[in-house]
Amino acid sequence: MINLFNTLAQATAPAKPEGIQAIIGSGPFMFAVMIIMFYFLLIRPQQRQRKEQAARIAALKNGDKVVTTAGLHGLVHNVKEKTVMVKVAEGTNLEFDKAAIASVIKKEA
Repeated sequence: MINLFNTLAQATAPAKPEGIQAIIGSGPFMFAVMIIMFYFLLIRPQQRQRKEQAARIAALKNGDKVVTTAGLHGLVHNVKEKTVMVKVAEGTNLEFDKAAIASVIKKEA
């Protein structure tokens, strides 16, 4: 009777995957795939955006229109090593860190 139950249990048990199916379905392989997906979907685009923003800030010149991270619009009046003087109104210049510049609109030639 016990032999019959063992035979029945083995017949209904799912077969273990073999070959490539065993590798693809394994935990470490799926973890590696997840890490690669995170790199290409999240990390890499953020690095590219950070580089583009740094290049825009490095190329700031007098007369460029800028928008700060606070949403303040103005014209670049003076560029220093770590800060930027932004003219927001006639006679009103504000000094911002270069990191506070969110976007740059180049002046027309």
